[in-house]
Amino acid sequence: MTLDMLKNGETAVIKTVGGEGALRLRFLDMGLIPRTAVTLQKTAPMGDPIEIRVRGYELTLRKADAKLIEVEKA
Repeated sequence: MTLDMLKNGETAVIKTVGGEGALRLRFLDMGLIPRTAVTLQKTAPMGDPIEIRVRGYELTLRKADAKLIEVEKA
């Protein structure tokens, strides 16, 4: 499953980080590293973007970007 499929309050562990080049490096720089736990905090009223909690801080991602991050429910 991918990060955009989580429901509010659900926690998962990152399996793989997709994307290419600068986009993938940006994800890794933001702390989205394999074997890291993430929790979906909330979703915007229209469904995009989403806010996740990773490594003790909140991060907002577009759903298109979240689809590139494969997770496994904890």
